[in-house]
Amino acid sequence: MHSLRVGLAQINCTVGDLEGNTKKIIQYLDKAKKMGVELICFPELSITGYPPEDLLLKPQFIEDNLKALKKIIPKTEGLTAVVGFVDRNGEVYNAAAVIHNKKLMQVYHKINLPNYGVFDEYRYFQPGEKVSVYQLGDLVFGVNVCEDIWYPEGSAKAQALIGEALLVVNINASPYHMGKWKEREKMLSTRAVDNRIFILYNNLVGGQDELVFDGMGMIFNPQGETILRGKQFEEELIIADLDLDEVFRARLHDPKWRNEKEKFKSETIDKLIITKKITKRKKPKLKRINPEPLSPIAEVYEALVLGTRDYLGKNGFSKAVLGLSGGIDSALVAVIAKDALGKENVISVFMPSQYTSKRSYEDAKKLALNLGIRFIDLPISKILETYLLTLSIEFKGKKPDVTEENLQARIRGNLLMALSNKFGWLVLTTGNKSELAVGYSTLYGDMVGGFVVLKDIPKTLVYKLARYRNSKEKKELIPEDILKREPTAELKPHQKDTDTLPPYPVLDLILKYYVEEDKGFKEIKDLGFDENTITRVIKMVDRSEYKRRQAPPGIKITPRAFGKDRRLPITNKYKGF
Repeated sequence: MHSLRVGLAQINCTVGDLEGNTKKIIQYLDKAKKMGVELICFPELSITGYPPEDLLLKPQFIEDNLKALKKIIPKTEGLTAVVGFVDRNGEVYNAAAVIHNKKLMQVYHKINLPNYGVFDEYRYFQPGEKVSVYQLGDLVFGVNVCEDIWYPEGSAKAQALIGEALLVVNINASPYHMGKWKEREKMLSTRAVDNRIFILYNNLVGGQDELVFDGMGMIFNPQGETILRGKQFEEELIIADLDLDEVFRARLHDPKWRNEKEKFKSETIDKLIITKKITKRKKPKLKRINPEPLSPIAEVYEALVLGTRDYLGKNGFSKAVLGLSGGIDSALVAVIAKDALGKENVISVFMPSQYTSKRSYEDAKKLALNLGIRFIDLPISKILETYLLTLSIEFKGKKPDVTEENLQARIRGNLLMALSNKFGWLVLTTGNKSELAVGYSTLYGDMVGGFVVLKDIPKTLVYKLARYRNSKEKKELIPEDILKREPTAELKPHQKDTDTLPPYPVLDLILKYYVEEDKGFKEIKDLGFDENTITRVIKMVDRSEYKRRQAPPGIKITPRAFGKDRRLPITNKYKGF
């Protein structure tokens, strides 16, 4: 049996923190050595963080990242490491350094550059052209980067069939959305079976602006089975011992693979001998329980917690403040903030007007007590009276309308920003995707803040997340009264959200089809929805683009989030109905 101990350093990198990322890479190299790891890989662009965006247009940034790589190379004594960085060779490349025993052996340039959704790699990188394999003792292995593995006829196939690689290392910075790990696992399993190889899939973890990277590195055997998974949303060193003879046995019993190989017998691929003999070191016994994937609701919740924690922490904030209304959205944001930052670092502010019910106060107060977070009561009625008095001459003869409602929201936004300025707290905006989609929010009012935790969370999912979080506790966190209450903005007497919007179960489905799937009016109508409701929702979505452009960043959860995923012109006369 030819056994190899491999490691996947699933680490949380910060864009632009070259020093911090380098230090972390070296720390994990040391951990790997102590555990007898012979081949270790790090995520895509782990030196720079992902995505570095227009930092890549700064020559000094690229030079500094190359200097960081030079600091890492001497720390690889006794093992082989694959490290993501930015290479420069006339052009700029998304690259993987193959390092062995303090020597840079070769650099692989990412061939398939994604340029869809949140990705914009053609803006910065030149695609690579060269595919190689490397011999490490009894092991021949290949290296590729993220998108490369998604192509059935891509570099993995060439490395396996022409280069006779037994293993392919694929380093990634693959952003999270709901259920994405299943797509990855299915694809990687297929790639492992088709090429009869082991696959090491290592993914970045952590929050970066709107994106969350979920980690969950995976190791596949030549039968396409997931033999090891990393944790979701957590840093860790994933280690496994691989029986390399398993590849030989799988290929011996697979005539399809042998027939495929025969097609490529005249083709060649570069093969670099790293070392003919691996220095054997003591290998401590591995103790590991393979973690089960989280449930769909649990993984969304953990993504929101990690995204919130990293956005504040990586941007130098230790405390968050939010308006607590007594409604479900602000309640869920408060719980997420408490889980992300600790109860001592979350401040809630209740800002009642003459339209605020006693029930709202009681529910908000109870929630704050349940969470153990600070509760500040700042009434706005007198401030509102002053605003209206100031405007009374200009408003004379005009009936009250949404203007007076928006004034209340803007007063509350001003108060939250004043607390933020005075104490250095980051304001967490409490709106959700349903509201943002149709413009059911006030610009410079309840949209004020530094980060929108629920920006990509539809209202119906808000309730599921709240009930999920309550289910994890022996005692009630979010009061049942909040969960059962009909949604209301409480900006005028007896107000309900359904006065302005369709019921949320209907609205969220239409939004899913129109916003996330780009279905048109006729397609949505054919699914059984009322024509007037569809027209109304589409109009609200389209005319609210200018608001969304001015919203703070928030965490991407769905396959099509507002912002980087969905980019429509504000000035737009197209009507699709």
